Amino acid sequence: MTTTEDRISTTHVGSLPRPPELLELLKARQDGADVDEDEWEATVTDATRTVLERQADIGLDVVNNGEQSRVSFNWYVADRLSGIDGEREQEIWADLEDYPEYADETFKTDVIDLSMQPVVVDEIEYTGQEEAAAECEEFREALTTVDAEYEETFMTSASPSIVTTTHVNDYYDSYKEYLFDVADAMADEYELVAETGMTIQIDAPELLTVGQTSAFADEPIEDIKNATNLHVKALNKALENVPAEQVRLHTCWGSYEGPHHLDANLVDLLPEIYEADITGLHVEQANPRHQHEYRAFAEQPVPDGWTLMPGVVDVKTNIIDHPETIADRLERVADVVDDSTPIVAAPDCGFDTQAGIGMVDPEIAWAKLEALVEGSEIATERLH
Repeated sequence: MTTTEDRISTTHVGSLPRPPELLELLKARQDGADVDEDEWEATVTDATRTVLERQADIGLDVVNNGEQSRVSFNWYVADRLSGIDGEREQEIWADLEDYPEYADETFKTDVIDLSMQPVVVDEIEYTGQEEAAAECEEFREALTTVDAEYEETFMTSASPSIVTTTHVNDYYDSYKEYLFDVADAMADEYELVAETGMTIQIDAPELLTVGQTSAFADEPIEDIKNATNLHVKALNKALENVPAEQVRLHTCWGSYEGPHHLDANLVDLLPEIYEADITGLHVEQANPRHQHEYRAFAEQPVPDGWTLMPGVVDVKTNIIDHPETIADRLERVADVVDDSTPIVAAPDCGFDTQAGIGMVDPEIAWAKLEALVEGSEIATERLH
């Protein structure tokens, strides 16, 4: 992670709105239909260049490819891992179980059915080297076509434990064995991205959402902390050969518009998350359920040498956050962390984490990112 000392830099969390023509191709590929490869590559290339140009026009400092070619922030790995075959209906989040009528309408999309999960039926190994390398290369080539300079570029990658918590295990005798086999497999992707010199963002919402699952909803906080600790250990195993300076981590309480009344408290889980071998941490702070939790960083200080990336724009509502409100959110975080802790402003989560289910209108999403940049400038003036 690189940061500037004289101002608050800006970034986003990975996924950006995809154009309709790309969504159609993603749906066709997801349905197993034949897709013309030349048309696919041209559409992805155009979409990637477009999101880079728009990030530059807005003034974002740390940018990526918008995950344009991926059907989902986590399900893309099903195409890069062996041992996965078929789907099975998943259990819904525990908070949604309390509101079943609302839950029935929550996860519908024309591209991907989020009520189903891929099934692991054999040993997990990483087989996606060619596809991952092609995605990185496409991003690098797109960067050369955009007349802009960025502070930094990043690629996203699913954490081992988001894979294991969203892919049904029908093969391994124990969850721990399953988790660490996935960690060994995903290490190949992390190392491949790191070799490009880009920052790698690990997407790990499960570090905070484990308490929302049916298995842990009624369990004491110590059991939830133990589960998070195990997930962090698996992540560290996967990152053994990746410099911590190249790793930032995104965690959240789930990018869905639900009641969230069973979410774990940030202050309880920060000590476990701080064990991760990273140097950048992103956590939601604009989510209405969690805006008060900036205080957690006073009680559990951010480790020395880390950059904190608070989410200061809500990604679940079409209200465009006022720049002054964004500045307020940044200022209260800055007030509770050590003066030596760099802050990079970001939205709460991605704007299109699952293709076709973005809760925010695409143009409003870009307007929210514009507000992020303006709010960061206001906060910089106040704090510097």
